[in-house]
Amino acid sequence: MSDGIKVKVTKHGRRRFLVMYYDDPVTGKREQRSTKKTNRRDAERVAAKWEAELNAGLYHRDSRMSWEQFRERFLDEYLASKPERTIAAYQTALNHFERIVNPKYLRSVDSGILSRFQAELRKEGVVVKADDEDGQDQRRNRSEAAIAAYLRHLKAAFRWAAKMEFLPKAPLVEIPGGTESRGRAITLEEFERMLAVVPKVRPNDAPAWQHYLKGLWLSGLRLEESTIVSWDDDGPFVLDLSGKFPRFRIQAAAQKGRRDELLPITPDFAEFILQTPPEARHGRLFKLVARKTGQPISASNVGRVVRKIGQRAGVVVNREAGKFAGAHDLRRSFGTRWAPKVRPPTLKKLMRHTDIKTTLTFYVSLDADDVAAELWSQHQPGVGTFVGTSAESHRAETKTPSQETTKPVAMQRVKSVSDKCPQ
Repeated sequence: MSDGIKVKVTKHGRRRFLVMYYDDPVTGKREQRSTKKTNRRDAERVAAKWEAELNAGLYHRDSRMSWEQFRERFLDEYLASKPERTIAAYQTALNHFERIVNPKYLRSVDSGILSRFQAELRKEGVVVKADDEDGQDQRRNRSEAAIAAYLRHLKAAFRWAAKMEFLPKAPLVEIPGGTESRGRAITLEEFERMLAVVPKVRPNDAPAWQHYLKGLWLSGLRLEESTIVSWDDDGPFVLDLSGKFPRFRIQAAAQKGRRDELLPITPDFAEFILQTPPEARHGRLFKLVARKTGQPISASNVGRVVRKIGQRAGVVVNREAGKFAGAHDLRRSFGTRWAPKVRPPTLKKLMRHTDIKTTLTFYVSLDADDVAAELWSQHQPGVGTFVGTSAESHRAETKTPSQETTKPVAMQRVKSVSDKCPQ
């Protein structure tokens, strides 16, 4: 084959055996090994066998494809069926990789290049675009979580390339822990501070943004979900009031789990949305629009405004990383509030996690005193046996009249600030 590997035989200095070699068409590096033969004809037979092995598949001819060819096939064959958000995330990772590494061939990518890619990402940092009020961009360190996300996408791409036999094997991708920029659930006091500073951050449309923050706090919606949730029946993510209880109706394309679902919403969020008069129940639930164009604000810009509100309120969720409260921290707060109140499978439904391991890892972490209280509530002193009622029924039996009629303080306080929500 004219475009295959050509193995040649030569004599090296005073070496006893003849040497066979070829020039790698991808890297240009010369590969060689001893034939273990002193006779040229015998050596050429050994070289011909090695050449045949290389060209028969051990070399993986497709690994000589250009990076452009690989990226095009990866997009058409692997990413085409993925959600738009997933495609965008892969494209971002590949764009950064091309910008920093500029690979010519797929096979030229190895663990050393990937290590250099990580180092360059950390060195250059990331530019934070200014909003209308600041007028000046800022540069900050790129988070380890962001770097880890890029590397996970590249790892998946290279594993697919190996599976398709474009590579002999996928390069080793060392992924950092990626937890440095992770936030935390915020407290009610911190949330109220965020509400209080909204007029300073968005003086022209403060009520709409306060309404939005309360919705995030009570619903557990993800950022992108919150920007598309709608009253209209034909939307991808809608509020459905047709059943016995209010619920979400979600099309597969609108959520991470890629499933069509009908899911319940919590009573406090239901009370919140039902404050909207029937005649106003159309279009997006949260009507956030750009001040200059009057058009709906993109999810990324909404997230930027929420982070600025968190910064103005001084709500730090990761001091080491210098991270202020954002939309996802309000979602974490929702999960943390409901974790001790419902069973893990129910919390999984509320959070819309694909895997219950995620629910158990991040939200089911009861305090030791809570666990002890549940254990002792079932214990009959002096007998060594347990009362045959569950912890929940025991608490119901021991409630005082005031406990039965009084809502939790947190609910009262949230409801008090919800009464002024714009409809």
